[in-house]
Amino acid sequence: MSGKFIVVEGLEGAGKSSVIALVEQAVKSKGFTTVTTREPGGTPMAEAIRNCVKQNWQENVVEETELMLMYAARAQLLANVIKPAMDAGSWVIGDRHDLSSQAYQGGGREIAQATLSALSDITLKGFKPDLTLYLDVEPAVGLERARGRGELDRIELAGLGFFERTRARYLQLAAADSSIITIDAMQPMADVHRDVQRTLEQYLSC
Repeated sequence: MSGKFIVVEGLEGAGKSSVIALVEQAVKSKGFTTVTTREPGGTPMAEAIRNCVKQNWQENVVEETELMLMYAARAQLLANVIKPAMDAGSWVIGDRHDLSSQAYQGGGREIAQATLSALSDITLKGFKPDLTLYLDVEPAVGLERARGRGELDRIELAGLGFFERTRARYLQLAAADSSIITIDAMQPMADVHRDVQRTLEQYLSC
């Protein structure tokens, strides 16, 4: 029996790392093996692309360049890690997936949907997560949390307006897709975990 693909999404500072650990624990408690991935990254080549995307270059990084790098890394991860793990029966828990590109590059960078759809069709061929947990946080709060972790990378320095557009697209996409569950990440972390746990219990009992 093939495994499932659960993704955790959200802006910087939304609390994805602790929620991913919670999801992994819940899935393992049901007797399934898990593989955890991150995007961009997750394979040697995809990690090299991640470094390329994140660093501050002494030149203008064209928005379409950023987008294509994201999908190149995603294609490598899907072919080399996600699909093989699922075929072997493992549940894959993803730190970001295609929804991030739809929100960050589509909403934040305002790249045309036709461009996003074309790249998604080429690389994913209709593949999508079984369940996505979107951790919703106000951009100003999330960025303040991210600053507390250390120096911000190139994308994290894009500005408040960028992240407000990104959040708006996240919310729009989540409202249109029943497989995306929105979790209020403005709550104390204990309450976030409670809501995530309830969602997982419902999903894992089906």
